[in-house]
Amino acid sequence: MTPRKNSALAGAELCGTLGDWLHFATKLYRREKLALGQVADSAHDEALYLLLRTLGLPLDSEPSALKRKLTPEERDAVEEMLHRRAIERVPAAYLTHEAWLGEQRFYVDERVIIPRSYFLEIIPEQLDDWIGPATKVKRVADVCTGSGCLAVLLAQHFPSAKVDAMDLSADALAVAKINLVNHQLTRRVALFESDVFDAVPATKYDVILSNPPYEPSAHVDRQSREFKAEPRIAHDGGKDGLVIIRKLLRQAKRRLTPQGIVLLEVGGLRAAMDREFKAAEPHWLHTQDGSNCICVIQAQRLGTLKIPAA
Repeated sequence: MTPRKNSALAGAELCGTLGDWLHFATKLYRREKLALGQVADSAHDEALYLLLRTLGLPLDSEPSALKRKLTPEERDAVEEMLHRRAIERVPAAYLTHEAWLGEQRFYVDERVIIPRSYFLEIIPEQLDDWIGPATKVKRVADVCTGSGCLAVLLAQHFPSAKVDAMDLSADALAVAKINLVNHQLTRRVALFESDVFDAVPATKYDVILSNPPYEPSAHVDRQSREFKAEPRIAHDGGKDGLVIIRKLLRQAKRRLTPQGIVLLEVGGLRAAMDREFKAAEPHWLHTQDGSNCICVIQAQRLGTLKIPAA
């Protein structure tokens, strides 16, 4: 492999050890103002992750690994990786074709948004408080499933449940199928190409969960190159961000069991949700960083709610 030359990588020839490359890459991230948040929240952490993956080293490598000197072939591979990440602005997860939610690895590529969700905290810690024992839940829906990661987490948490996972994108569902195979859940999770519930057979769910597209269109227009590399359909929630959420709640009224719940992750739309759906009394769940951007709406509160068409 012949590394591409670019002035942004000037000085790389002075790097000898993995620690040198980490220092160089961290400075490169900051100088090029690379967007973070898709894999890690700090330049150091994402750069270290990419270096370890590029070199085929364990992600839990000991600090002594930083003293390791790179071979000429490894230097070429690292320069190629840094060029793609820093110059071409390819998101880190698309370079490694993986994303992690907790200890679980998921396959990803450019067909899906890179998994990152506060549901990783909510599903094991708070969900049963609202729906009762996990073993009693029989039917669950993951709307806008993307890579299928949340469908996997739901199937693991609710061992007796059948999970329906739906997405408008056939490309996303192809990736979700890969993850269902990898996690051995193809028999318990069904995939549907559907705009919310439009193409899903009528059934009642104990839990409807969604991390839908919720960014206002104008915000999506201004996103960094890394986030624009993700499918726009996975970000764009319409003019005010609520277009898909309105449709989901409108359809959920007919899809929930009497004691069922809807859980929605809505980013920065908490105030807008409280205004528009005040009558449904959305309850906001606590997250470790205080963003508290996931709400629960109970079936009995949703039943009489009047939701305008799109």
